[in-house]
Amino acid sequence: MIDYDKILNPSVRAIRPSGIRKFFDIAATMEDVISLGVGEPDFRTPWQIRNAGIKSLEQSRTKYTSNSGLAALRREISAYLKRKYSLSYDPQGEILVTVGGSEAIDMALRAVLCPGDEVIIPQPSYVCYEPITVLCGGVPVILETKAEHDFKITPEELTALITPKTKVLILPYPCNPTGAILEKEDLEKIADVLRDKDILVVSDEIYSELTFGSREHVSIAQMDGMKERCIVVNGFSKTFSMTGWRLGFACGPSPILSQITKIHQFAIMCAPTTSQYAAIEALRSCDEAVASMKEEYDLRRKLIVNGFRRIGLECREPKGAFYAFPSIRSTGLSSEDFCEKLLYAEKVALVPGTAFGKGGEGFVRASYCYSLEHITEALQRVERFLKSL
Repeated sequence: MIDYDKILNPSVRAIRPSGIRKFFDIAATMEDVISLGVGEPDFRTPWQIRNAGIKSLEQSRTKYTSNSGLAALRREISAYLKRKYSLSYDPQGEILVTVGGSEAIDMALRAVLCPGDEVIIPQPSYVCYEPITVLCGGVPVILETKAEHDFKITPEELTALITPKTKVLILPYPCNPTGAILEKEDLEKIADVLRDKDILVVSDEIYSELTFGSREHVSIAQMDGMKERCIVVNGFSKTFSMTGWRLGFACGPSPILSQITKIHQFAIMCAPTTSQYAAIEALRSCDEAVASMKEEYDLRRKLIVNGFRRIGLECREPKGAFYAFPSIRSTGLSSEDFCEKLLYAEKVALVPGTAFGKGGEGFVRASYCYSLEHITEALQRVERFLKSL
């Protein structure tokens, strides 16, 4: 009998499965569950994007592309970033098309981390940064953002964590799960801390098109002296409702991008060809569709935040992404207990804040990429649950 304990990588075995999927999987076995658990747009991929994908199949465009992605797509990404954020990236050596934004993060960290290198990771934040760091032999250094600071990084907290071993800062804004954003003045303070240091910023901007009110997304790569020390990660999943198309991109200095591309070449070969043709159309013609989806998200955002506040849960205004992060400390329950009891009592699936790091204790994540009717019903059930405690 083979001893799998001796074969499996101990670092992999030590990683916890995603806390997001845990409750989603339980809910999938139950009937009449209202889920606010998964961060996936409920909108159909806009028709012109789907049609471009269909046409590429009809024209038998089903071969490998270059490792970096279709040249036409890289040109469109370059034009898009210039138009939206005044960022200039050369399509020939500074843009790589990846299998979702997650692959871009993975490849970026693999390209730069050596065993023992430290990676500063703000939490609560998306679940992949810490385990990828560990798998690369890096050391996660957790920066716990605080509700009283609107879950933003402060320059003082960042400075306190930097050591001679610091290699990377993860910048996950707009933030999943908190909905926090960093505005220009916040980014300038962070840039002031980093300009004289050999620290790479991996800026995960997958929710860049989902900021609300008069706020427009600003990238840290726009700050003076920062573009040369940034890998900007983005993609099509959230903005264009293309989660299943699995397409993202990384942009950065060519000396780093060339090494990331080399890893991508051996691990992946290229991103899906059909998805790449569809993405060209997304960037060319879907500004109006994106604006329409964003307007609907904003309505849902206001509904869910006001709803949580009305039923007695403190909830800060999420200014980006499509998540609310209400506090459940008033109930006396842990985040895990709250979500489990709610699921079985009222069949509502939320995600414990601890799925996104220890600093998420006392909070739960509720996605509002669901219909107004869906959100309203979920809030009614949560209210019943709170009254029963």
